[in-house]
Amino acid sequence: MKHTYKKLVFSIVLDLFGFIPIPLISMLWAPLAGYIMTKMYKGRKGKIAGIISFIEELLPIDVIPTFTIMWIYTYIINRKNKDVLKN
Repeated sequence: MKHTYKKLVFSIVLDLFGFIPIPLISMLWAPLAGYIMTKMYKGRKGKIAGIISFIEELLPIDVIPTFTIMWIYTYIINRKNKDVLKN
């Protein structure tokens, strides 16, 4: 399996873990999720995604799959933008 698809599977697993509706777990998971996001995606976009992930995990209703959205942005949306700029 290609590295990018392994990262997608890992992102989905992390999002599923983040959906666990136990407040104590969410409080512990929020900083860890932010840290993992910054390590998975380097640079400015990783830092921004890490902050968004941290805040989103602290919210009482956690229904946004931030890791998966970041994967889609990085490997599908951003790639299309680069292809458009090349032509």
